[in-house]
Amino acid sequence: MHKITLYTRQRCPLCEKAKTSILELQEEWKFHYEETDIETSDELTELYGLMIPVVHLDGVEVGFGYVDKMDICNRLREKNSSK
Repeated sequence: MHKITLYTRQRCPLCEKAKTSILELQEEWKFHYEETDIETSDELTELYGLMIPVVHLDGVEVGFGYVDKMDICNRLREKNSSK
């Protein structure tokens, strides 16, 4: 099963929109969802501080900033067709 990780921080409107889009996709696609607050780690804050929200699909960055729901959907479709 695929895994989507959303890197976020508190009080981030774009992060909330990304989360909503990803959870809507979970109705159609089977994947594990994980959310990580970058402010819990200096390393993550340094890495993603200006980019959030950041989306990883199976450990690979597939989007940041404005997260496009259709793009994530297409990437899930690609992953499933390459099995």
